Amino acid sequence: MKTEVQQLTGGDGDSDKGWRGSRAVWLEAARDALMDGGIDAVKVQPLASRLNLSRTSFYWFFKDRAAILDALLDNWEQTNTAALVEGCDAYAETVAEALLNLISVFLDETRFEPRLDMAVRGWAQQSPAVAERVAQADAARLGAIRALFARFGFAPDEADVRARTVYLVQIGYIALQIREALEDRMARIPAYVKTYCGQSPTEAELARFHARHGL
Repeated sequence: MKTEVQQLTGGDGDSDKGWRGSRAVWLEAARDALMDGGIDAVKVQPLASRLNLSRTSFYWFFKDRAAILDALLDNWEQTNTAALVEGCDAYAETVAEALLNLISVFLDETRFEPRLDMAVRGWAQQSPAVAERVAQADAARLGAIRALFARFGFAPDEADVRARTVYLVQIGYIALQIREALEDRMARIPAYVKTYCGQSPTEAELARFHARHGL
């Protein structure tokens, strides 16, 4: 027979579901607060109010505010950074196709969330520890893009410069909060790819790329 706690949470005493919300719900609220108002907005009582839950419910899932902040950074790495690395590792027959795979990640905000990236970088300006995590993530991302170029025979020095060109352009898009119609950005993609790797994508590669984005 379930205990009272099990009945209230819908499972055993360690369940993360029930009237208290869930770990994922609290984390999502923290992500939204970070993106909307910066790190100072990620506090227990405002999160509880946002979710219409009691403040004490928070402590069912997180020891303290520091714990949810750590979880936020882990989540950022497991989504944005992991998506970029996955895009670099995706199968491609040519370097142009490989770059289209990577660009697809940047275009899909369900995989790579630019507002989250910008919010974490803003947080890093207030915290040396977070700045170090950001530096490590940037190094991992650049390493993945360098490896993409190396896979297609580019020399290490050239792969490094081309990787930086790709990545810093994207970070520039995020930092400047550039918003443009998907059709406009898509029209520039072939020239971006040629600039990045010296090779234009084929019509077939572009057709697959466009289909991936519903165009």
